[in-house]
Amino acid sequence: MRVEDNIQVPVGVVALNGLCSNLNLSKDIAYRVLVMGNTYVAYTAYHLSRRPLSVVKNVLNQNCSKLQPPPGVYVTSQNRNTWCNWAPFDGDDANELLGYLDSAFLFSYAFFMFVSGFIAERMNLRYFLAFGMLMSGVFTYLFGLTYGQNIHSFTYLIFLQVLSGAFQSTGWPSVVTCIGNWFGKARRGLLFGLWNSHLYIGNILGAYLAGLYVEVNWGYSFIIPGAIIGIAGFLIFLFLVPDPEDVGCKPPMYHHASFLELTEGTPLIYQNEKTNSQLPNSNKEAITFWEALRIPGVVEFSLCLFFAKLVSYTFLFWLPKYIFASTTSGSQESAYLSVPFDIGGIIGGVLAGYIADQTGASAVTCVSLLGMAVPTLFLYEAFGSVCMFSNVVLQVIGGAAVNGPYALITTVVSAQLGTHKSLMGNAKAVATVTAIIDGTGSIGAAVGPLLAGIISKTSWNNVFYMAMISDFLAVLTLLRITQHEVRRLKRKRDKIMDITDSILKI
Repeated sequence: MRVEDNIQVPVGVVALNGLCSNLNLSKDIAYRVLVMGNTYVAYTAYHLSRRPLSVVKNVLNQNCSKLQPPPGVYVTSQNRNTWCNWAPFDGDDANELLGYLDSAFLFSYAFFMFVSGFIAERMNLRYFLAFGMLMSGVFTYLFGLTYGQNIHSFTYLIFLQVLSGAFQSTGWPSVVTCIGNWFGKARRGLLFGLWNSHLYIGNILGAYLAGLYVEVNWGYSFIIPGAIIGIAGFLIFLFLVPDPEDVGCKPPMYHHASFLELTEGTPLIYQNEKTNSQLPNSNKEAITFWEALRIPGVVEFSLCLFFAKLVSYTFLFWLPKYIFASTTSGSQESAYLSVPFDIGGIIGGVLAGYIADQTGASAVTCVSLLGMAVPTLFLYEAFGSVCMFSNVVLQVIGGAAVNGPYALITTVVSAQLGTHKSLMGNAKAVATVTAIIDGTGSIGAAVGPLLAGIISKTSWNNVFYMAMISDFLAVLTLLRITQHEVRRLKRKRDKIMDITDSILKI
C-alpha cells in the first residue's frame, strides 16, 4: 500500500484538467503525453548535471607550458607545466584522483539505486522524484562553488560526489515506474527507444553548457546545470502524475507474456484483458529483492548491463579527456567533439527498440550490437585521431553499438521483466526489478571510470582493450537467452513457411 491513500492532485494538473474540459480533449491521452514529457525532462536534467566533470577534467589537469600566465602568477622551471592546474589534481596522479571522484559518485549511485527502488514502490513518486532532483541540484551547485571559493580539499569533493550520487539514484526507478504505470507492456521498444534519448540529449546539453565556461570559469559548468535540474524538479512537483488511478484514469492492461514470448503482432495496449485491479494479485504488494532475482532473465540482463554500462560510462566520463590527449583540440573543442558518441547513442537506442519490437528478441538485439561494438572500438582507437571525419563517424557507430543495448535493457527489458507473468499482474515490481538491473549496471559504471583513471597512466590503448573485453563478456552473459530466442524465431519462421506452403498447394 502507498504511504498516502489520499493523494493530492498536483496544482499544475488541476489547471490541465480545466484546459482539457474547455478544449474537449481526452483526459487520458493528455495525461499520457504529460507523463512522457515530465519524465523525459526529468531524466534529461539528471544527465545534464552529471556531464560537467568529464568536461572540466581537461582544465583541472593539463600541460600549462603553452599557456600564457595571467598577471600575478609567477612561473618557474619547476611549475612551468603545472601552474595552471587545480590542486590536488596538479600532480602525476591526477587521472587516478579524477577516477576516484568518478567512482565516489558512481558507487554511491549504485548502492543507493537498490534503496531507491524499494522506496519508490512505497511512497508518492512525485514527492520522491522532485526531492531527489532538488537535492541533486544543490550538490552540483556546491561542486561549482569550489572554484569561486578556492576550495582544494579532495575530501570535500569526495563528500559532494557521494551525496550527489545518492540523490541522483532517485531518478531512474521513479521515471521507469511512472512510464510502466501509464503505458502497456508490449511493443514498447520503439516508444522507449525514442523516450530513452533523454540520456543522450542530457549528455549533449551538459557537454555544451560545461564547454561554454570550461576555459573561462569552470565553476559555472556545474552551477548552471545544478540550477537547471533544481528548476526541473520544481516543475515535476507541479505536474507529475505517477499513477493513472491518482486522477481517476484506468491503468493500462498488462499482457502476461514474458519478454521471451513477445510476438510481432502484439498490440501496444491490451484492451481485452483484465486490468491490474482485476487480477488475483490485486493488492499490489511490493515484492522482495530475492523474489525479483528469481524472475527469469533478471540475473542475465543485470550482468550484461554491468559490462555494458562499464563501457558506456567510461566513455561518458573520459571521452573528452581522451580527445584532448590524442588530438590537438582544446578543452572546449574536446567537449563539443565528444557529442557524436551521444548522437550515436540516440540512434542505437531507437534502432535497438525498433528491432526488439519487430522480433520480440531483446537478447538477440543486444548481442548483435555488442558484438559490433568490439571491432568498432578497435577502429576508433586506431583511426579516430587521424582526422575529424573519422573521429566523428566512428564515434557515432561506436555510440550506437555501445549504448543501444544499454538503452534497451534499462527501459524495455526492465519494464517487461517487472511485469513478468510469474508476478500475476503486480506492476509494483517494476521499480524493484529496475533498481536491481540498473543498480548492478551502475556498479559496472563505477568500476569502468575508476579503472580508466588508473589504466590511462600507462596507455590509452589499454583503456580501449578494457572496453572491448567488457563488451565481449556482456555478449557471453546473454548466450543462454539468445539461444532460446533464436529457437523461438526459427519455430515462428517454420510455422509461417508451413502456412505459406499450404496456401500455395491450394
